[in-house]
Amino acid sequence: MTDFQGETLLLSGAGGSIARAVAQQFFTAGANLVLGDLDGAALDEFAQELDPTGARTATFVLDAASSASNDEFVQLAVERFGGIDHLVPAAGIYPEQAVAEMTDEQWHRVVSINLDGVFFLVRATLPHLNRGGSIVPIASVAGHRGSARHAHYAATKGALLSFSRSLAWELGDHARINVVSPGIIRTPMTDDLVAVKGADLLSATPMGRLGDPGEVASVVSFLCSSAAAFVQGEVIHVNGGLHMA
Repeated sequence: MTDFQGETLLLSGAGGSIARAVAQQFFTAGANLVLGDLDGAALDEFAQELDPTGARTATFVLDAASSASNDEFVQLAVERFGGIDHLVPAAGIYPEQAVAEMTDEQWHRVVSINLDGVFFLVRATLPHLNRGGSIVPIASVAGHRGSARHAHYAATKGALLSFSRSLAWELGDHARINVVSPGIIRTPMTDDLVAVKGADLLSATPMGRLGDPGEVASVVSFLCSSAAAFVQGEVIHVNGGLHMA
């Protein structure tokens, strides 16, 4: 059983399917939630569903690509709950574009949200991260294997792996940083990919099915929990064997 009673989770990209599952699991386990996403209206609705009293949730309209916006997001967590115990940077985009046709703007947009946004948020969080806390970025199997027509996405996820390992060295025993790399999870972000390549992806996955957001969230919860107290600088794949295959 995971117990986050009285602890605070800072979660970016909180409107996404995986992030919502993370929020639900942490809230059920007793955590306070500070949720950030660009779609403020949808985020407020989600927070209201989780916590009608508003006593354990706070929301923030977050521009992940903005250093200043990330700073304000962290400050909200500090002002509302006094500090941060767990950080899950889950904001990300997954556009399709071949490298030969990719514009500077398309490249920089993905990098600014998927990679810069993690750096901005981590940097702002560190002075307020309680001892024994954790950071769990969300990477992707694409960061290990590459992904045709998603090279900018794969590049950011590959960089995130190295960034996280470097941070694990820097944090030492103050806090832990571990990464979760999902495979093909059934979310709106992967609908187009599944529509085109679904049969091939399933045949390449030993378990023969797509993942569920809750199955990723449960691994995030484990890595933030005391059950993973001696796990540092690791990457856990959640992909039904796709990466192995």
